[in-house]
Order: sequence, then structure tokens, then C-alpha cells
Amino acid sequence: MSKTETTTPATATDTVNSPATTGQLIAGDTNSAIVPLDKPIRRGEQTIESLTLRKPDAGSLRGLKLFDVIQMDVLALRTLLPRISSPTLTTADVDQLDPADLLKVGTEVAAFFVSKEAKASL
Repeated sequence: MSKTETTTPATATDTVNSPATTGQLIAGDTNSAIVPLDKPIRRGEQTIESLTLRKPDAGSLRGLKLFDVIQMDVLALRTLLPRISSPTLTTADVDQLDPADLLKVGTEVAAFFVSKEAKASL
């Protein structure tokens, strides 16, 4: 959501948008990232133009293999993204993602698993 939007839930005619660059952290928060979509997702009359991803916790990863998530396995992302995205995606929404957007989102998810030490050495 943009900074000027209220925190009320999106209606069927709303456009969910955020003027962010890929992987932009939210106010220095290393536990979330905003990912703009090249091809917005249509959900009825609602258009989702960007996603906010939060760092998955152990509960969000239940039933998934970490190796599959880090390798950006489509089935693993299809299961995980509805658990960690805002607005909350459905598996049908994930299925609509453009391959380039799926790669951007998967890269951001995988980046959550890089340790602070490894990030500092980059």
C-alpha cells in the first residue's frame, strides 16, 4: 500500500499499489520487503501492483523443505506466499504471477534466509 492509503481493507475496486523498488526494505526493517509487480494481479475488480513480504517464521514454513524454498521451487513458493504476503495471495493468485514476477518474489524470499554475517560481507 502507498503511504497515503489508509489501513482499511481493500475493496473490490481498489488498486493495491506501492511506489517501491524491488526488495525495498520497509523503514529499515530486515524482516519485510516490498516487491513491485511488472504484471499486476487481477482479482475481480481489484488490481495488486506490489506485494509486501514478511520474513517467514517456523510456522509459515511448516510442511515445506527449506531446500525447496531457497531453490525457489514453484510448488514451495505456491504454498509459502499466501502465508507471508500482504495483501494475502491465494494459490490462484500465485498461479497468475508472471514468471519474471515469480522470480523477483522468490529471490526476495530466498534473501530472508541469508545470515546477517553473510549480508555484511557482500
